[in-house]
Amino acid sequence: MAKKKRFTVDYNRIEQQVWAMAEPLAADLGLELIDVQYVQEAGHYYLRLFIDREPPVDHNCCQSLSELIGEALDRHDPIGPSYFLEVSSPGLARPLKREADFIRFAGRQVDISLYAPWEGKKEFRGVLRGLTENHVVIEENGLEKFIPCDAVARACLAVDLTAL
Repeated sequence: MAKKKRFTVDYNRIEQQVWAMAEPLAADLGLELIDVQYVQEAGHYYLRLFIDREPPVDHNCCQSLSELIGEALDRHDPIGPSYFLEVSSPGLARPLKREADFIRFAGRQVDISLYAPWEGKKEFRGVLRGLTENHVVIEENGLEKFIPCDAVARACLAVDLTAL
């Protein structure tokens, strides 16, 4: 019996190609592309694009970009297996990915998750004070913490449900 050929997916390459296609399309619509994720969940592939703007993203923004990127993806076909396309707002816990994000949201409360413990902790919540060349700077309990950038697994705006 012949072995089935296994399909290998280069997630990073696909995300980079889709980012290059989607970013100018989003900008033309007055939107900021926040993140592109290509993932497999429960045996299905999902291509997720997260967008933002002021005023907040609405359904029409998502639909407009979905139509434009869908056409571009059909033309260039960078993804082999079938997938579901999702375009949405990043939500209240907006991820901070780029240097511009850390500058834009300075003064806001953030949650930082690390790959490994640093100063005995993997989770930090504090006020974002800025970004240096090698560190995310937050103020936690009145003290400034300089968290190494390469230790950060995830950074996002903190959600305070008591304020809602």
